Order: sequence, then C-alpha cells, then structure tokens
Amino acid sequence: MTEPLVVRPTSETIIGATYAKWVQSYRDLPILINQWANVVRWEMRPRMFLRTAEFLWQEGHTAHETREEAIEETEKMLRVYETFAREHLAIPVYCGEKSESERFPGADKTLCIEAMVQDRKAIQAGTSHFLGQNFAKASGIKFQSREGREEFAWTTSWGVSTRLIGTLIMAHADDDGMILPPRVAPTQVVILPVTPKPETREAVLEAAHKLAAELHAQCFHSEPVTVEVDTRDLGGGVKNWEWIKKGAPVRIEIGPRDLENGTVALARRDRSPKEKEFLPVADVAAGITALLQSIQDALYTRALTYREANTCSIDTRKDFYAFFNTKDGGFARSHWCGQAACEEQVKTDLKVTIRCLPFDAPEEPGTCIVCQKPSPRRVLWAKSY
Repeated sequence: MTEPLVVRPTSETIIGATYAKWVQSYRDLPILINQWANVVRWEMRPRMFLRTAEFLWQEGHTAHETREEAIEETEKMLRVYETFAREHLAIPVYCGEKSESERFPGADKTLCIEAMVQDRKAIQAGTSHFLGQNFAKASGIKFQSREGREEFAWTTSWGVSTRLIGTLIMAHADDDGMILPPRVAPTQVVILPVTPKPETREAVLEAAHKLAAELHAQCFHSEPVTVEVDTRDLGGGVKNWEWIKKGAPVRIEIGPRDLENGTVALARRDRSPKEKEFLPVADVAAGITALLQSIQDALYTRALTYREANTCSIDTRKDFYAFFNTKDGGFARSHWCGQAACEEQVKTDLKVTIRCLPFDAPEEPGTCIVCQKPSPRRVLWAKSY
C-alpha cells in the first residue's frame, strides 16, 4: 500500500475547529458545509457497503444563531433523505428519533431513516443530528449576538454513506443480480442488436441506433432517457445476462426478424428474465416514460408490501421474544417504558434494538414489553446491520 490510512476523529471535531475561526458575529450565520469525504474507521468486522474500514459519504455541517433554526435544519435534512430514499431508490423508510442509547455521541437528538431489506433486518440508511450547543462549546464556536452578547452557536450534522448503496442492493436485488430503480440507473434502457448473419448486421445496427435516438429524445423526470446500444461482438445470451446482472431497468432486443415484423422484444428487469413482450417499434419510444415510471412504482410497491407483511404489533414479552427467536428478522411495534435498562435487556437477550421512535406513532397507552410499566406509545424494534 503506497498511501497511509489514518483513523481520524469524527468530522464534527474537525469542522467545529474550523467554524470557530470563521464565525465571529451573528452576521456570519447560518453557515453550511457539505462535503463528500472518504473516511477510515476501526471496523473489527467489515461488511461490504454496510460497515467497511474505509467508506465514502456525503455529510453536512451547519451552525445557526438560534436553537429553532438548528432544529428546523435537522428535520429538513431528514426529510430530504426520506424523499430521496422513497422517490429515487424506491425504498420505503420509517422516520423517527433514536433512543438515548442509540443517539450520536454528543448530540441532543438523532433523527434517522430506517429501511427493511430482504432478510427482514433493518438498516439505518441516513441520520440527521441536532447537536445543540455541545460541539460549539467544545470547539469554541462563539458569536456576538444582535444584542451584543457573546453566545455559542447551535449546530447540526447529517449524512448518508455508501451504506445507502448496500441498502439499495439488499432491498431490490434478486438471485440473478441487481435491480436498479430507473431514477438512479446509469443506463435506463439497453438495446441489444441480434446479428446472427453478417449480411443483416448493418441494417440491425442502423435500426438500433435510430431507436436509441428516439428513446433519448424522451424525458423521464425532466432528464433525457439514458440509452446504450451494446454493439460488442458477443453472443446475445451473454450480453443479455450481463445487463440482467447489472440491473438495467429495460432491455430491448432487435434482430432481422424484428425488422421484418416492425417489432422489438422488450423485457423489464423487475420481472422474470424470461418474460418478454413483443411491441411495435413505433410504440416503444412513445411509451418509454410511462414504462420507466411503472417499473419505479412497482419496485417501491413491492418493497412496501414486503415491509408491511413483516411488521407487526406485539403486546406481550412472550410473543415479542417468540417473534425474534423464531424468525430471522422483521419489525415489531411494541411498547417501551423509556428506561435504558429495558432496552439493554432486549439487546442482550435477542440482539434486537430500538430502531427509532417513529414520528407517526400515535398516542397509544400500553405497558412495556419488558417491565410492564406504563408506556405512552409504541416504538420500532428490529435486528439490524
């Protein structure tokens, strides 16, 4: 290895020291840094994408004049991550607040999005932290207020990492490879020319490129449809399976017979690789936007249906322990009294943690599944990565 790897402190300490130099007056606030950074952590048990010794992440750090502004920023960024997961990655997530034991060290509040993947475990897919004045006091981020007083700034931090890629893979992939939602697929449509005979090759390639241009002229969420014509000199089956494994949302085959019939063979990646439909070539470009949206919606609906089928409300300790002892995973909505000791007991016994206190959990008086003391509402429990 030619470059050293350095295990560094959390970014809040580095950004805080910088903000302390930059911020002098309320006129300097608010301030925001968004960075893409490679980070090295001391991971004893690396797991590809989910927990690795080195990973890439996007993170933001802000400093504000008031507590209210900082809280607003914290909540806004969580909703940005929720929207991206839902509308781009086709992943339904729960939004909520972490319990004190699961909170980011030094934060007053940690908000998160939690996703269920296909082994029914939870993945914390993104976080947004309200840091209060804790890091400002530690780093000396002070400013002169509008009244002329010296005050500490109110700060936030938030981020997502390559763990989100792992979440995407584990939420949608199947035994044949990746399945990419169209909104994040680098190639939304791949055209596979079928040229068994040299004398038909030129005509097939011409038709393929003509169709590619027509498809690219269409828009999907205000962007041109991304199309690739795979002209490599490989067997059709080999190329087809390569694109299946890569997760391209739409595959279109064009061969000599298709030219004669004025049709193409079209396959959706969200369905069986063997399932194809033969469509008039004139209809393909006109319908591509609706088709891509249909795939996007189908992936989200499938993930949501799976999550709901594996989430249940449990009211007794016996049923709660049976649920996690007899299944590999799943989400349980159950009552918790708020005591760290009860939370730790479940974690020790079952390796199950409170994933979040969901924002949408209604007031619902009950009793804690561990100690049977009163509980105001249910929280979300699961095994996690």
